[in-house]
Parts: sequence; structure tokens; C-alpha cells
Amino acid sequence: MANRLDGRKVAVLVADGFEQVELTEPVKALKEAGAQVKIVSPMKGQVQGVNHDKKGDAIPVDQPLDGANAGDFDALLLPGGVMNPDTLRINDKAIAFTRAFFEAGKPVAAICHGPQLLISAGLVKGRKMTGYSAIQVDLANAGAQVSDTEVIVDQGLVTSRNPKDIPAFNAKMVEEFAEGRHRGQRVAAE
Repeated sequence: MANRLDGRKVAVLVADGFEQVELTEPVKALKEAGAQVKIVSPMKGQVQGVNHDKKGDAIPVDQPLDGANAGDFDALLLPGGVMNPDTLRINDKAIAFTRAFFEAGKPVAAICHGPQLLISAGLVKGRKMTGYSAIQVDLANAGAQVSDTEVIVDQGLVTSRNPKDIPAFNAKMVEEFAEGRHRGQRVAAE
């Protein structure tokens, strides 16, 4: 069956302040496609979600970032939210964990503010991308080719702008994760 993720392991890298729907809806789509999903975080025990500017649900952490190995996963999901990527982008372990997916050619999906971590990891130069309107200039300044489109796919990298884009984002994320490794990811990490 096309776009099945049976046996595939997906890491969801998050910190406190993730936009709840940008985690819960993609995780639901991944699980429905057969993926095993693990919440990876530098936070202990659980991470706190938000619904835009209001407190959301706390989600249990499955794997502390300190002990996480990108080699144990087939793909990476980076939800947005304002605080979440801001915390991750200054965390050396989060940057190294993310870079390892690109170095191995593994697919990555980032939505809303999630691509900010990719900027800090030096992984956007020359890539076709989108993101939340407030970070599009940051992506362009870091060398990405930015379009204000609901979803962009570039050699295993899937990006979207905001929660309204989740249906398109989920469809392309599952498709790219099902395809597996992409040479374009490795090139971006070089």
C-alpha cells in the first residue's frame, strides 16, 4: 500500500511551548500510516503545549534528548510554536540531533516556526522552503528559496506555514517519510 510507514520510527523533537495542533495532528497522521512515533525533548518528563497564546496540554516525553540517537529513527518531525523552536535552536544537542538526520539523508518535516531550528543548524541554504510569515525573511536571509505556499517539498524536506496548512503538510510528510532517504538532504548538510 502506498505511503505506508509500517515499521518506520519517527522522532518528534519538541520543547515547551510547541503549538499543540502542529504536534497532535501530524502525529495522528503518522500513526494512522503505521509509524512508531517517539516524543524526544530536552525537557524532563513532559513538554507543555500551547494553543496559540494560551496554555495547552502537557505531552509525555518518550525519549530524553540526552539519550536520543538519530540513527534509531527513520524521519524527524519539527512542530512549531514560538517558544519551542526558540529553545531548541540554542541547544547544541538539538542542533546535532537534527543535523544527523540530514547527514544520513533522512526525511524531515517542519511546520510554522519549526524551520528556525534548521536555520540555526545551517541546513537551509539553497533549499526550497516555506514557514510562518514572520520567519520567511529569516529563511531567505539564511539562503533558502522561500515561497508563501501551504506546503513545499524539496528532496525529503517538507515545510508548511501554519495550522491551516496541516492537511497538505500531513499528506506530503507521510509521502516523503514513506519514500525514505533522499540524497538532497545529505547535500544540504555538507
